[in-house]
Amino acid sequence: MADDTDDAEKTEEPSQKKLDDALKRGDVAKSQEVNTWFVLLASTVVVGLFGGDMAHKISQAMEVYLAQPHLIPVDGGHLQAITLKIGIAMLAAMGLPLLVLAVAAIAGNMVQHRMLLTLDPIKPKLSKISPLAGAKRLFSTTSLVNFAKGLIKLAVVGTLMVVILWPQRDELAALISMDPAMMLPSVVWLTLKVMAGVLAVMGLVALLDFAYQRFTWNKKQRMTLKELRDEYKQMEGDPAVRAKLRQIRNERGRKRMMSNVPKASVVITNPTHFAVALQYEQGMAAPICLAKGADRIALKIREIARENDIPIIENPPLARALHASVDIDQEIPAEHYKAVAKVISYIMQLRAKKQARAGAR
Repeated sequence: MADDTDDAEKTEEPSQKKLDDALKRGDVAKSQEVNTWFVLLASTVVVGLFGGDMAHKISQAMEVYLAQPHLIPVDGGHLQAITLKIGIAMLAAMGLPLLVLAVAAIAGNMVQHRMLLTLDPIKPKLSKISPLAGAKRLFSTTSLVNFAKGLIKLAVVGTLMVVILWPQRDELAALISMDPAMMLPSVVWLTLKVMAGVLAVMGLVALLDFAYQRFTWNKKQRMTLKELRDEYKQMEGDPAVRAKLRQIRNERGRKRMMSNVPKASVVITNPTHFAVALQYEQGMAAPICLAKGADRIALKIREIARENDIPIIENPPLARALHASVDIDQEIPAEHYKAVAKVISYIMQLRAKKQARAGAR
């Protein structure tokens, strides 16, 4: 009942983080029937392409020992040499077919999910040796489905073999009296017929099982609203921590901004609320905002300007407009060019008069 309740509460699609975590653990949608089908396909190809040659090589390697077994020396040295010789012959005959089967087994996994390298499934866990957990797995829905699936496969494949081989019963009976060399093509042909039929049936089973495994895996990955909220908090961090980090970033930004005020050409203010520090040099396309702020920050900008003998011009409408429309280290908008140009021109005139008075002295 608890499991049913949990499943009912999992109403949300899994987040990308949960899917990534499942992939890292090796938890993927995987059908063993797809693997079986690929191995069966490879076996059919092996029998069709290499069956005769493989049987011929193995029979040649074993012929001398089966024809005259009483002449084989049985001392340790000879038995070791015979075993090695037979092993090499078997490996030479079956090496390529075994390689094909291995590639098919890998392909059966790769068509279902990308290549994974994880040790998580083989890590020791208490739940794997717990009798209670084992009993739950034994009588779980997955185990019952697998049991039913096994019975259905056994019945279908058995029926298929009877349907294919029953019409060939007379030929099968005649194989007993055939010469082994003549019997081999018939055996290979009958084997291929059976394997082709089984391959077709198992292909349908594999498709249905993959769809079922995909459905159950997606259902298992679904999340409750609480899990989604907890994951968001984990990824984004505690709100208090985020606020503190934002405060630190803002403080650092203000310090950096204040360090630029001494480079300003003019500070335009609304006497009690806003201050915008602008820089303009010959060759610039437009004045650049070095610093801006309201209230306490505006007061600090004005203090730094006075300390560095930077002109402070009171123009409330322009100060408010610039504060609202321009960002730090950005050129002022085109609609303020004319108003700012008048201020810059006035500053240059003041600077020129100041330099003329200094020169007269």
